[in-house]
Amino acid sequence: MSSLFRRIENRVRNFISPHPDVSEFYAIASDDLKTAYSGRSADIFFSNNEKTVYKWLHYLHIYDQLLGPYIGSDVKMLEIGVYRGGSLELWRKLLGEQALIFGIDINPLCASYGGNNAVVRIGSQSDPDFLQSVVDEMGGLDVVLDDGSHVASDQQASFEALYPLLGEGGLYIIEDMQTAYWPLGYDGGLKRKGTAIEFLKEKVDEMHRHYWRKSGHSAEQIPDIESIQFFDGLAVVRKRRQLPRVHVKVPERESLA
Repeated sequence: MSSLFRRIENRVRNFISPHPDVSEFYAIASDDLKTAYSGRSADIFFSNNEKTVYKWLHYLHIYDQLLGPYIGSDVKMLEIGVYRGGSLELWRKLLGEQALIFGIDINPLCASYGGNNAVVRIGSQSDPDFLQSVVDEMGGLDVVLDDGSHVASDQQASFEALYPLLGEGGLYIIEDMQTAYWPLGYDGGLKRKGTAIEFLKEKVDEMHRHYWRKSGHSAEQIPDIESIQFFDGLAVVRKRRQLPRVHVKVPERESLA
């Protein structure tokens, strides 16, 4: 292809899609990468030679941090987005045999990936009745990982349906939040209202609402959001019932004035 045609092609691509082409980030699982990204999740990921799994490598050590405390437990985990079943296999190897792992996907072909690694149910991540039925079947919920459509409206619908169903101390993880900046196909855009980024920014305000409005600060009035963490492309909301906010000085002494 001539340099002229390349320049025309690049201009067309940039006009249609101003964000970086995802293919710019693709790489082969080289020895250098395997050395650079180490840890339990990375070891499992790089040793995979069965069902296909795509992951941003910088997520792997984050999984170790977030899911490490659940290893060997009877944690109940729901993954939104099954693709070819590889990530369900990753969670099974990471968490162990005691974990209860479910996956959901809108593609009926994904039903074939149910089995020893996870139970797979077919339905939309934006359907609250479907999501409720899956959690009912699971008998509870400790971890949600949204790796579904990455479309803003779907991400918000899933959060609003599933976060209230999380158990105490539960984690809600949203992957691939870079799509919040991508207009085409994802309803994204920098500072565009309704994206997962902007939605969670509002949750930061909600977490502090008892400081900026007279809403009270009893356990019943403070939102059950313990923390919101932002990583590159990934966010985590931890659910925990909050104690009333009090400001205490110890030891109590009379003023020297």
